Amino acid sequence: MIGTFVNTGAILAGSIIGISAGKYLPERIKMIIMQALGLSVVLIGLKMALSGTAPIVTIGCVLIGALTGELMKIEQGVEHLGEWIKLRVRSHSSTFVQGFVSASILYLTGAMMIVGSILDGTVGDADILYIKSLLDGVASIALSSTLGIGVSFSALSVLIVQGSITLLASHILFLQKPAVLEAVTASGGLLIVGIGTNLLGITKIRIGNFLPALLFAILWATFA
Repeated sequence: MIGTFVNTGAILAGSIIGISAGKYLPERIKMIIMQALGLSVVLIGLKMALSGTAPIVTIGCVLIGALTGELMKIEQGVEHLGEWIKLRVRSHSSTFVQGFVSASILYLTGAMMIVGSILDGTVGDADILYIKSLLDGVASIALSSTLGIGVSFSALSVLIVQGSITLLASHILFLQKPAVLEAVTASGGLLIVGIGTNLLGITKIRIGNFLPALLFAILWATFA
């Protein structure tokens, strides 16, 4: 669990720095930072999505996953959680929920989280999670400087989800198979592209409803 604890701490530290710096930034600077971050997230997502060798499968998983998530109203549930946390901490930030949802999905979508958690849980090798911690910490600075305190609470999502995978690592070693990692990376990449477009303000995609796509990608790669 040491890797997840470090990752959680990095997100909190980055958020504190970003929130503190954000207080002194004029709106035009915050806007350009948000746009730069959005473009960067789109680039990362495209790179991940295009790394797959079976785009039809990726598209299928995303389509079925989106339909499943929409029927289950996952995004609404995540937003309710964000609103509940916002109420408990008595935050008045208008971007609290967006920061919480966007950061949580960004930090928990990708092969680094899966592989790093499994290695940390099985052999105690947290090197991948240390690298992820550095990346997440830097992203938290940028995100929280524009979206505010909601980003810091994504650390709780990472602690729970990533920590659970670490604790269950010995039972889910199949997730390390190249085919599974490729499927998760490609499908997760499209979700990250969606986060980027949301940050750019191009549209409002309910990314939370796309999360089942990752499960369908894992199932396809495992049993196909």
